[in-house]
Amino acid sequence: MQEELVLVCNEKFKDFPIGNFPFDPHHSAMGEYHCYIPEGYRGNWYDPVVYHGWNGSGPTWIVTEEDGKKFMEQTRVLAALKNLWPMLVTGDEFWQDYLVEAQVRMLSTISPAHAGIMFRYIHARSFYALLFQDKKLKLIKKDQENIEVLALCNFNYDCDTFYNLKVECVGSKLIGYVNNKKMVEAIDSSYTRGKIGITATMPAQFTDVRVLMNHQAYKNYLMAKNNWVQVEKNLQCEYPQPVLWKIIDFKNFGAGRQIRFGNLPENNQKFMIIAQHQKRVHRDAYANISCLTAIDFDGNVMWQIGEPSSQKDHAYLTADLPFQVCDVDLDGVDEVIVARNFKIMILDALTGKIKKQISAPFSDETDKLYSVPFGQYAFDRVNIDSIRIANLTGKSKPTDIIVKDRYSRLWAYDNNLELLWKFNGKNTGHFMFTKDIDNDGKEEVVVGYHLLDHDGKLLWTLSVESDHTDEIVIGPIDPERKEDIIAMACGDEGFILSDLKGNIIKRHLIGHAQRISVGNYRPDLKGYEICVTTYWGYQGIIYIFDCKGNLLHQFEQPVPGNIITPVNWTGDGRDLILLSGHVQHGGMIDGFGRRVVTFPDDGHPILCADSIDVTGDGRDEILLWDEKKMFIYTQQDNGIKSNVLVPNKYPIINGSNYRGEFSFYNT
Repeated sequence: MQEELVLVCNEKFKDFPIGNFPFDPHHSAMGEYHCYIPEGYRGNWYDPVVYHGWNGSGPTWIVTEEDGKKFMEQTRVLAALKNLWPMLVTGDEFWQDYLVEAQVRMLSTISPAHAGIMFRYIHARSFYALLFQDKKLKLIKKDQENIEVLALCNFNYDCDTFYNLKVECVGSKLIGYVNNKKMVEAIDSSYTRGKIGITATMPAQFTDVRVLMNHQAYKNYLMAKNNWVQVEKNLQCEYPQPVLWKIIDFKNFGAGRQIRFGNLPENNQKFMIIAQHQKRVHRDAYANISCLTAIDFDGNVMWQIGEPSSQKDHAYLTADLPFQVCDVDLDGVDEVIVARNFKIMILDALTGKIKKQISAPFSDETDKLYSVPFGQYAFDRVNIDSIRIANLTGKSKPTDIIVKDRYSRLWAYDNNLELLWKFNGKNTGHFMFTKDIDNDGKEEVVVGYHLLDHDGKLLWTLSVESDHTDEIVIGPIDPERKEDIIAMACGDEGFILSDLKGNIIKRHLIGHAQRISVGNYRPDLKGYEICVTTYWGYQGIIYIFDCKGNLLHQFEQPVPGNIITPVNWTGDGRDLILLSGHVQHGGMIDGFGRRVVTFPDDGHPILCADSIDVTGDGRDEILLWDEKKMFIYTQQDNGIKSNVLVPNKYPIINGSNYRGEFSFYNT
């Protein structure tokens, strides 16, 4: 007698209304560092694919119906995919041995389009799949850039028929069926567990997705799942959990991740500067600050420049805005360094009054610019994209000012706004990183794939062919090396480690590497660990590497905006990784990927997240906000803990949405 199987997934899409599966109609970069989730019903599914080239082209997936039966339909054509595989994912990462099946109809059978089911899905770049392609049935393994055909056979499918595709995965044995007939078989042990999904590269319909397990497999799954959950619960008891410290009302001057922090001189308490903007010419390419508001942490407005707006379009931006807070004249009081309306200004941070200003530089060498909308620069003067405070002149603290256009040119000024030098690197990435590498008391500049000396002289350029750097970290990551190393998230060029002479140490093609951070995420290992996350293409994959760039852990988040900031939460030398404010999928994880700190379901915003020591006990608080309110959380044992270890963290004088973040101890 055949054993009765346990049904763990039975998806007929009957609970979905006809229409679009939720998606961002702009296919924007919001999810790079905002937990921006389009509204709509998803059931238990999520879409891990995002591509800016689909802006205005509608949804990838729609729900259709015929004779009362619902179908999930993939709508994009092969020519629009840029080698991406549209997919929807569901299930549990702890599913091990199971049977997965679905009814699949290819609405276009052109070559080399495919359609089928994914299984033992780790993330969108690592899984098995059973696919129809090129009039064959293929059992494949995808591992990052590599696709290996494990088994195949001829199969003459057509565009009118629904076929039952089915896979049995038991241990290392993988068997593929069509209409309950065994067709292909392979042995492979690369992936032992994972979720399931549907995928197609031309229009196709899917329905009746089922996952079944025998009783022993189901028992094993529950045991693995419950063990993980119990470990997380135990760790959550060990780590202090967050308690709400303060709520700040932003009224009509709030923004997304366009906030900088400074210190009030009379009591060293923090204040914040919030920037709103207007978009000009083309999307986010030439944003201009429309309003600056300074408030203390009780929400009192200290000063305001410009006109505030409650429109989301003035609050939401997928770029940096050019402003920082730093004591650049070394008088003990912070200034605000800001570029606005083609001027570079130094403002008194306590009053907002102008102390110094100059006009932005004229835009020259426009034939050597990278990624300019429509191939034509829009203005005579440069629209400043970002600002970094650096020490180029050998003072006791950083007081010099580097301004940058969107992707190509830098201008360096001293604290009197006198020009020091300029540089055209053609491809300078999003944001600079500065550090005194040669120990001469003056900082070098890593911008894009270039290293510049303090005087702007080009020292070397990495041999990287395309795309731009999104984030950079320099530091003592590997204790076996005498010198610092450079860690970079380089978009489609992946994750790169380099020495200080421009030699690439390690490189991983992991998808579009978007964010990077370094911290003591695994105190049981030597050196510091590196966390990298992806966005464009296949979003939300989080990788954790050791100090030499060897992969330790990888998993995929079903929500965007994972900022992977290192957090000094316990004050004992262990760093946690902040994901987002999402109640279910956010919180903070350790270096094993375990969710050890979660946020309460108290109605807090989830759009933006950051960490900074606000209460002054040496440990970080967590700030969660949107354009309306900010919720600030501290530890439940705040004010009790003593002997707090305070790491050298990324400086608040250089806020950016493209800052590679770090937490180094004893440096």
